[in-house]
Amino acid sequence: MMRYILSIAVLFTATVSTNSYAVENPNESRDMMRELGYGGLKGKKLQKAITVAEAHDLGSAKNPVRENMPQGETAYLARLRCADGKRPIFDRAGSVGNSPYGYIMDKYIVTCEGQQPMDVYMDMYHDGGENRPLPAFTITPA
Repeated sequence: MMRYILSIAVLFTATVSTNSYAVENPNESRDMMRELGYGGLKGKKLQKAITVAEAHDLGSAKNPVRENMPQGETAYLARLRCADGKRPIFDRAGSVGNSPYGYIMDKYIVTCEGQQPMDVYMDMYHDGGENRPLPAFTITPA
């Protein structure tokens, strides 16, 4: 348990940094996760897991949105548009265990005006840049 807490502290320290850091070392937190023994899949195993996940809705726990760090997650969510063309409201609900790719998965609550809230799952330990919208949403260009 202590190892887990320390690894989260290290990751938090690495992600709370300047924008230039994020550009220079976009996957340092992912690499640190692997070094600490919490690393996810890579190479052919990752590609196979992505192929299996694609059978499920994007944003579900079985096919989380793959993004790069918390900034990538929020940037993706900020680009979503509800059926009425407005931005949804979203809040991070927390980390909810491992994703199908072996990394920690985050859960967000996404709400469009007049609609029921929707759970959206994301994995922030990828190169990111998802351009597909969640089901029932559209997305603006990056």
